[in-house]
Amino acid sequence: MGKDTLFLLETDWADPAFGGERRFYCKDCVTVEGLLALFPKLAANIEVVRAGWPRPRRQVVDRLGEANQNLPALAFAEGGFVNEIEALLQALNTRHGFPERHP
Repeated sequence: MGKDTLFLLETDWADPAFGGERRFYCKDCVTVEGLLALFPKLAANIEVVRAGWPRPRRQVVDRLGEANQNLPALAFAEGGFVNEIEALLQALNTRHGFPERHP
């Protein structure tokens, strides 16, 4: 079986809706980036793809469909995905052994 694929936004981008001058990051993607950095042995079991801010995000569309470009997203090797942060963090725990986030 192949690896799960984790789609994250690149960590520094400009949003044209804000004039294109201000720089941004996605707080949920940064949370997941932190987990990957803290637990590199667990992260090694996941294919990580970083996508640019503008849509369409071709890599995401090809795997999850046009309507599912919200990131972060975890695509399961056997099919299906999650792209809501709480479900994604839970999937990282149950599927890959990352610790749970404390409530």
